[in-house]
Amino acid sequence: MNRIQLAALALPAALLASSPLSATPADEDLAQEDRMRELERKVELLTEELARTRQDMAVPEDGELTSAWGMGPGASKIYGIAKGLSIGGYAEGRYTAVVADKKRSGEHNEADFTRVVLYTGYKFTDNIVFNTEIEFEHGSTEENGSVSVEFATLDYLIRDEVNARAGLLLLPMGFINEVHEPPFYYGTHRPEVEEELIPTTWRDVGGGLFGRIAEIVDYKLYAVTSLDAAGFNASGIRDGRQQGSESIAEDVAFVGRVDVEPLPELVLGGSVFVGNTGQDQNFDVNGDGFDDVGLPNALLTLWEVHGEYATHGLRTRALFTMSYLDQAGKLTRDLGPAGTGALAPGEAIANRTLGGYGEVAYEILQWIAPSSGWTAEPFVRIEHVDTQNSVPSGYSADKTDRFQVYTVGMQVKPIPNVVLKLDYRNRVAKRGALGDEVNVGIGVVF
Repeated sequence: MNRIQLAALALPAALLASSPLSATPADEDLAQEDRMRELERKVELLTEELARTRQDMAVPEDGELTSAWGMGPGASKIYGIAKGLSIGGYAEGRYTAVVADKKRSGEHNEADFTRVVLYTGYKFTDNIVFNTEIEFEHGSTEENGSVSVEFATLDYLIRDEVNARAGLLLLPMGFINEVHEPPFYYGTHRPEVEEELIPTTWRDVGGGLFGRIAEIVDYKLYAVTSLDAAGFNASGIRDGRQQGSESIAEDVAFVGRVDVEPLPELVLGGSVFVGNTGQDQNFDVNGDGFDDVGLPNALLTLWEVHGEYATHGLRTRALFTMSYLDQAGKLTRDLGPAGTGALAPGEAIANRTLGGYGEVAYEILQWIAPSSGWTAEPFVRIEHVDTQNSVPSGYSADKTDRFQVYTVGMQVKPIPNVVLKLDYRNRVAKRGALGDEVNVGIGVVF
């Protein structure tokens, strides 16, 4: 029996117990006053008990979710409760109609409930917090669907300036990798730059420090298991993510991020990832019991800089990123047809990749219907992606992996936690065809 049930049973029992069978008028007046005082005390205790239970069960208050420690607003709920269990999540789905270059690109119209996510966390004490994200992708575990743990972190909160974190960590790079809930980015698709060059959702096992200094500087510094170079290809490093699933841990990488808020409306920052990716791997490609191929160290340095300005309904973002991969030529040969065969003939892993995007949005209902409670934000985003910016000597760049994306759209929120999206994406490759798309989507966070 929980606290609320005990309090609810105790109240009527106390009232019955306090009713005498017979008494004088004076005694009755005194007894009545005593009963009223006792009743007030019990009501006050019950009110306090209800308030504590509400906090312990993380019953959400009305209002907009807010971000904490750079995490998504939904993922940050656990930091706002006194103690106990917190539950949240998000979901998104979309319909895509290919309206140009459909035959040349070989693409089809598609409906996809992209993901349903459950956040669960437990606050043991003011200092010790466990937080997780479990994701169901593409409506099923069959074909392209999956169920994954996106992050699972144990935080020790010491003070604003320095805190410790360990577990399965989201790498703190770019805008989207940590804050990827659909109401908080524009468009039905995440920016291509932050899917291909900064490969969301990117996570791995590790630990480190994070904090906020002087109310204007946020930082994170982690050591994590590195990428696996055996998964690299002409499209970039995305398939080298190990995602905390029996990760090869021969190589450790370091990732750091700093954001500075010189004005309440302005955030400027950057991040860097540095680590070997060969993971000391050797392969017996001839089947003779001897290792014929040994991957090089393949040191990867990936960095990005970003800025965001938001004021009076205007929101702008910009991000630029580059990566450098040492020994890309040897790695290409080792993974090519004469090595493991992971790469197609002529395919090369780049020495250097680069890309960036800029976007601008403006909330218009503040002028048209300010009392409606809705928001409507038309936006424009321009992206450049080049995963073959520089390739090893003797190889030719695959120009199908150099492309631009021009997106124009609108997102509407009837309430802050629900979003409706509509956009048009014009994708232009240096070589080959990519279909233009009309996309309609929905998203929620709670």
